[in-house]
Amino acid sequence: MADISGYAIQWNQPAIIGGLFEECFAKGAFNQSLIDNPDVVVLWGHDTTRPLARVSNRTLTLRSDKIGLWYSFSPDEKSPMGQEVVVSVGSGLVNEVSVGFGSIEEQWDDSGQLPKRLITRAWLGEISIVLWGAYGKGTSAEVVRRASAASRAQAAMRARGIST
Repeated sequence: MADISGYAIQWNQPAIIGGLFEECFAKGAFNQSLIDNPDVVVLWGHDTTRPLARVSNRTLTLRSDKIGLWYSFSPDEKSPMGQEVVVSVGSGLVNEVSVGFGSIEEQWDDSGQLPKRLITRAWLGEISIVLWGAYGKGTSAEVVRRASAASRAQAAMRARGIST
């Protein structure tokens, strides 16, 4: 089995949106949303017909920490879509994420060359595994292999010629 995890957003990590403005999220911007709307989903490329995990069926875990919004999900590796995401992320072919959100509270600063938007409170609906996310290197997706204690023990015994 494999989990895919990383940061969907890193706090105060700026991104240029469409060349028009700079945007970043304040620490804890999604905290209230995670309480009010806890059933967030993971999608493949923002496609609502391609769900990969969700909080309500316990295949997605979200946590707001000092770095950003951390996530971990367990795709169904018996399904073609689950296999596809594990292989694509595991190989590094696809390694970024994006978020589907709505800004609730924000602050604008027009003093620089580009306007800056700081989102202080937002609604979070989904996290997507994508080829290119708006926040680029500030987001991440990587496969973490999980092995049960029994399978780890079997592998250790096989390596020592104790079991086949």
